[in-house]
Amino acid sequence: MLNKQDAVFMAHALRLAEQALNLTHPNPRVGCVLARDGILVGEGWHQRSGGGPHAEVYALKQAGNAARGATAYVTLEPCSHYGKTPPCADALIAAGVSRVVAAMQDPNPLVAGKGMRKLAQAGIETALGLLGAEAERLNRGYCRRMRSGRPWLFSKIAMSLDGRTALASGESKWISSEASRHDVQRLRASCAAVLTGVDTVLADDPALTVRLPGLLERSRAPDRVVLDTQLRFPVDAQMLKLPGRTLIYTGEQADMSRVRSLEAAGADVVPLPLSGSGRLDLAFVADELGRAGFNEVMIEAGATLNGALLQAGLIDEWVIYQAPCALGDSGRGIFSLPELARMSERPEFKFVDFRFVGPDIRLRLQPEK
Repeated sequence: MLNKQDAVFMAHALRLAEQALNLTHPNPRVGCVLARDGILVGEGWHQRSGGGPHAEVYALKQAGNAARGATAYVTLEPCSHYGKTPPCADALIAAGVSRVVAAMQDPNPLVAGKGMRKLAQAGIETALGLLGAEAERLNRGYCRRMRSGRPWLFSKIAMSLDGRTALASGESKWISSEASRHDVQRLRASCAAVLTGVDTVLADDPALTVRLPGLLERSRAPDRVVLDTQLRFPVDAQMLKLPGRTLIYTGEQADMSRVRSLEAAGADVVPLPLSGSGRLDLAFVADELGRAGFNEVMIEAGATLNGALLQAGLIDEWVIYQAPCALGDSGRGIFSLPELARMSERPEFKFVDFRFVGPDIRLRLQPEK
């Protein structure tokens, strides 16, 4: 039977897991709290990927002998398999905990109920589902990738009050406020990768790095992914001179001399199949991003790529910063879409959040299914 005290300890475990927001991909963000007789005796969170200790191990180490007879509150079902570290379920059993409360089942097929079952078979009382929705949101990219093979894809757009993203000349600095740009930096830092199209690279020569002071020290630099069917990416692009990895997804028939030149400049060139239209198959791109282990991918692109992704139904969320300014009829729009013949053909969205960021409004929308 779960009670209010259980909810308090699980909420604390979720706050711990949030500290791993930028650190663990492709692994999930996990927090763990150990409590005995209503007193917290140990806590921890998964602090890095690549074989580092899991949240439960940190909490057990802090608790020491006080873990015996304690309740473990974990934001994700303890793992039950040998990966780069031993199973956390075994560590909890060996420590003598009497009860394990997990916020949600791990969607990873290697775990998926096996961890809780192993604990129950060892005589430990188990409970599943406390603050499960909150835990799911914290790991929505990991959960999406485990269930579908694709990451959580969201597009960031800055636009004016009249729905323009740039002047007709292409000038777009700056539509949104400094506060919004700082918010974008935090979003970018939380992602495993940032995706754009080669047209954006050719027009803006973007860095796509995390530049907010102090933020990168607490996060991993996201990889940069560029969609470039004809391999027009310039070898002197600034992102090739910056820390972090740049992947270029191109067609399978790419010019090998161009491939070698770009790889010599520091890029990783990945050939992918083309669709019937002769462009990169965006559904295959989404699958490839999942195979690469990316949980959340942030898209920073122009109207052409955003329109294509919208039509393909591949975007899970749109994050739009709307500034209180107007750019006029000749400005560039958000989506390049074919002309609609009927209102019933229009794409529809639902608002999931809105808030002020400085003088701007940040809107979060998801497609209506």
